[in-house]
Amino acid sequence: MHRLHLGSTQTTAPAPHGAAVARAIGLWLWCVAGLVFAMVLVGGATRLTESGLSIVEWKPVTGAIPPLADADWQAEFTKYKTIPQYERLNRGMSLEEFKTIYWWEWGHRLLGRLIGVVFILPFLWFLWRRAIDRRLGLALAGVFALGALQGAVGWWMVASGLAERVSVSQYRLAFHLTLACMIYAALVWAADRTLFGPASGQAIRPTAPQRLRRSACALLVLVIMQIYLGALVAGLRAGLIYNTWPLIDGSFIPSSANLFFDQPLWRNFFENALTVQFDHRVMAYGLSVLALAHALDAHRHGRGKPLATSAGFVAAALLAQAGIGVMTLTHGVPIGIALLHQAMALVVLTGATLHAARALSTPQLNRFAKLPPDGYVHSDVRDIA
Repeated sequence: MHRLHLGSTQTTAPAPHGAAVARAIGLWLWCVAGLVFAMVLVGGATRLTESGLSIVEWKPVTGAIPPLADADWQAEFTKYKTIPQYERLNRGMSLEEFKTIYWWEWGHRLLGRLIGVVFILPFLWFLWRRAIDRRLGLALAGVFALGALQGAVGWWMVASGLAERVSVSQYRLAFHLTLACMIYAALVWAADRTLFGPASGQAIRPTAPQRLRRSACALLVLVIMQIYLGALVAGLRAGLIYNTWPLIDGSFIPSSANLFFDQPLWRNFFENALTVQFDHRVMAYGLSVLALAHALDAHRHGRGKPLATSAGFVAAALLAQAGIGVMTLTHGVPIGIALLHQAMALVVLTGATLHAARALSTPQLNRFAKLPPDGYVHSDVRDIA
């Protein structure tokens, strides 16, 4: 029997079990990340079908049960008729039409509840079996707290469209989507570090030069910023207003009079549809150039090595995403292409997160190929046995 060290704490268990536990935790985190991926797509479909305001109350527990009888459906429909969206956009819609948008929003909220359950139950079980070290435990507790906050942010966003508006605030929509993507990136990062960390028994990873580590992290940060800008575009319906490419408002670079007419100046970057759309495009151009330069640098550093491969994937995914973005604009934002654009954003985010995580990795010995002289294996993950 070999013992696993975690700080000053020891448990007695066969070393191979440490790798098995790491795999179990990593696969669980990937499952949760997959559900968050689906949640973001369902949220996008909910927005594109104008379904997000169909449920006008926030009932975190009892709201999991949908209307079951005709009277229940009529009651929900009556509540929806009291908000501006119905009066201005959907006046005269049938009950069956209301059910369609209701099911989208209900499904979105139900998926959020499911993610909470799928996360918290295994998390508590792993904690109870002392399979998660303190560092990872605190990190995952923080992710769960962000998930709970995300539910409240979702209602805060919906509430912005129930009084005077016919849609939700672009500020709150952008915050809601960006927070979801940050939670997703944190789960992907934790899953990768668990599956390929010290307790997994995987081979060593090379240390990247500092410039590659910095540019990999910069790519990840900029991808999240671009997602935020995309949410502002969606919230302002800017893709429907300015849907030509490469020109926008008749030129490659719009006039400053049209870009910055609002006062104070900062409001143009959040409320002026032309400025927001232009910023989104400029960020896409900049990201593509940075990703290509980074991929070439990684290739020069180590042709055929994992870091060069992941950098190439991020660059290719960004170029594909830019192309899908152009299609989304020029085709008038059809639901199918718009959802593909949102899904591809998450693919880019996944690649950028994994690439940054691996660029920052320090060399780790294959812990279970050969034991050190003291006969102990030092691990970040405790064994369950």
